Amino acid sequence: MAAASGSRSGGGASPWSSPLVSVIIPVMNERRTLARVIREAKKVHPGTEVIVVANGSTDGSLKIARSSGARTLVFDRPLGHDVGRSIGARAAQGQILLFIDADMVIPAAKLRSFVEAVKNGTDVALNDYSGPTRQENVHGVVLAKHALNSLLDRPDLLGTSMTAVPHAISRRALDTIGPAALSVPPLAHTMAVHSKLAVRRVKHVDVGSLNPLRIRRERNNSLEPLIVGDHLEAIQWLVNQTDERGGYEDGSRQRWRVR
Repeated sequence: MAAASGSRSGGGASPWSSPLVSVIIPVMNERRTLARVIREAKKVHPGTEVIVVANGSTDGSLKIARSSGARTLVFDRPLGHDVGRSIGARAAQGQILLFIDADMVIPAAKLRSFVEAVKNGTDVALNDYSGPTRQENVHGVVLAKHALNSLLDRPDLLGTSMTAVPHAISRRALDTIGPAALSVPPLAHTMAVHSKLAVRRVKHVDVGSLNPLRIRRERNNSLEPLIVGDHLEAIQWLVNQTDERGGYEDGSRQRWRVR
């Protein structure tokens, strides 16, 4: 399952100099929107490379990516979007890494907000999207995101997370948490906050309304158990870095009396 790297960089990046921004797009059968997504990505900054991680695509998406000037990393089977982001990040040359999805066309003007935030000192620039909370039955993933941020003593982040795109990270953030952590977004988020990186909500992009196809998919094949499990993995990592209570005090309990 080896990857083949394309020879062309996206956007205005010169082949003889390192780009400032790397836009990373995992792709699996998204020919309907891919060309428009790449077009907006290339307009984010004059020094931009666009990296498409084509995994398991059989609908001509790879041809579109190459003809659009993207640098391509090709795998013959599906990897999952999160793993695709991790692979793209490992190959990225930019000082700012912007992560987007191939099935949501987001205008470059909105994407630039995340790049600008990192240029101005933010290490992790998050989509200010906490999901629908004013419901009688709140989705388990929404609850997990809020709970994790509270556990991390960052209630100001509400339900924002590296689980949602678009988001951008600095090269310093990538070096701190490592590309592999990006394959489990709540874990990467937890590592960034725990490492005292500058993690901030930047701009609201309503990905829920931008991608109605995912809503229909959730009815038949919900990703809720997978993503909630990712949050549990992040909590386990935090406990391993601190103590069995995640660094929170136990108060005046004298547990030894009942053990």
